[in-house]
Amino acid sequence: MSELKNKIDFIYIFDVQDGNPNGDPDAGNLPRVDAETGMGLVTDVCLKRKVRNYVQVAKNSAAGYDIFIKEKAVLNKSIDAAHEEESVKNAADKTNAARDIMCKKFFDIRTFGAVMSTGKNAGQVRGPIQFTFARSVDPIATMEHSITRMAVATEKEAEKQGGDNRTMGRKATVPYGLYICYGFISANLARQTGFSDEDLALFWDALKNMFDVDRSAARGLMSARKLIVFKHDSVLGNAPANNLFDRVKVEKKCEGAPRKFEDYNVIIDRDNIPAGVTAEEMI
Repeated sequence: MSELKNKIDFIYIFDVQDGNPNGDPDAGNLPRVDAETGMGLVTDVCLKRKVRNYVQVAKNSAAGYDIFIKEKAVLNKSIDAAHEEESVKNAADKTNAARDIMCKKFFDIRTFGAVMSTGKNAGQVRGPIQFTFARSVDPIATMEHSITRMAVATEKEAEKQGGDNRTMGRKATVPYGLYICYGFISANLARQTGFSDEDLALFWDALKNMFDVDRSAARGLMSARKLIVFKHDSVLGNAPANNLFDRVKVEKKCEGAPRKFEDYNVIIDRDNIPAGVTAEEMI
């Protein structure tokens, strides 16, 4: 595996049509929203979950590509199993030895990091890849729809309704929203976790394709629209991330409420990109 030698910053732009991109359990699972501005939000945790799901499907838990944070996982079992490895048992520093085993085995640990001090101590890992929350370009309109199920769950419910087995429910959607997420990849932290160029290629594939392996009626139509990657020619970087992100503008070009990606222009100011940094559109 080849070592990552360049700091990378990126902008990930995706959209949703007639779906709920990230429900808020504290608000009846309505789409997350900034209460002051009305802008829609999608958490970094939600996006990382989709990356994990993609890798789990694409690699099918192949050696070195297992997922630590997955559905119904008992985390301490994996940590304890690392301490049963002979290399850990014979190590002077068992915590660091177990940490190295966990990084090699689990893609999401060497990518996003993890706290592994909950069982037999395997330390903590700072992941080289981090996301911000995704925020919509314009305020979103949250809509609630009444839905009908033509069945009930139990005989008791059926008797109570006198044979009319219809039950009512609610479904929340965003008619359309274009979201922007900012990401950062540290070559220095990648060296510490073993995150490689091959891992990075898989991560890019995940961002391009993860919505297609995670379809749900609740999420409507979600699509990856733009992935703009700023690659520095050094480990520490050649320009502040905000300087690079300012080179990209997303402008609405329609009258009224936008309802499709074509209602926006994505403009990259390539003439003013700092020296030592290259910009590439991967989507």
